[in-house]
Amino acid sequence: MNFVEGEIIAFDKPYRWTSFDVVGKARWLLCHRLHVKKLKVGHTGTLDPLATGVVVVCTGRKTKLIDQLQNHDKEYIATLQLGATTPSYDLEKPIDATYPTEHITRALIDEVIPTFLGEQWQVPPMFSAVKVDGKRAYELARKGEEVELKAKLLVIDEIEVLSFDAETMQLTLRVVCSKGTYIRALARDIGQRLQTGAHLIALRRTRVGDIRIEDCITFEDFERMLDSQDAQA
Repeated sequence: MNFVEGEIIAFDKPYRWTSFDVVGKARWLLCHRLHVKKLKVGHTGTLDPLATGVVVVCTGRKTKLIDQLQNHDKEYIATLQLGATTPSYDLEKPIDATYPTEHITRALIDEVIPTFLGEQWQVPPMFSAVKVDGKRAYELARKGEEVELKAKLLVIDEIEVLSFDAETMQLTLRVVCSKGTYIRALARDIGQRLQTGAHLIALRRTRVGDIRIEDCITFEDFERMLDSQDAQA
């Protein structure tokens, strides 16, 4: 593989790594193994630190494809905790409010979830990388500043219930959606439509375009691949 000329690598992002961590680690390993000081490396779409799964990385001339690859649809497996909210809509922040869940049944969920199919206007989370006057929203949120973010139009192509535990009030969904969809914000909106609260407790990105989680490698695999390439050189 010629990483200087350009390659596309699909990684299975570890839990609590940022997408920037993935790019940084890939760049460091490649520069170290290839004995180069600089190498163009970029990713094709941010994945939250508390999520795992597909992060596509481009090197060299293939970085020119990043904008094109960013437009591909994405698939997620998401687990929501119903009956409680957090400021970040996930586990990054502690629970700030609880809500009744006695009225929630599988029948109600099956009635509500299909209403999210198709075009949706979604307000991004305050704890997100959306820029407000040149600053990231999460930077302002962490300073305690209130910022009104504008709703964005997105498309949810598929959404299905994989499981619902009425005892724990945990709901697991498979979602196929367009670029720019925040699954954390979707969790918030589902909670509101169910007349309760909700936040994300687990998220795995299982596909970006035609690249599936089965096609991804771990960094351990990547290092072994680079070792093998060195041995064959």
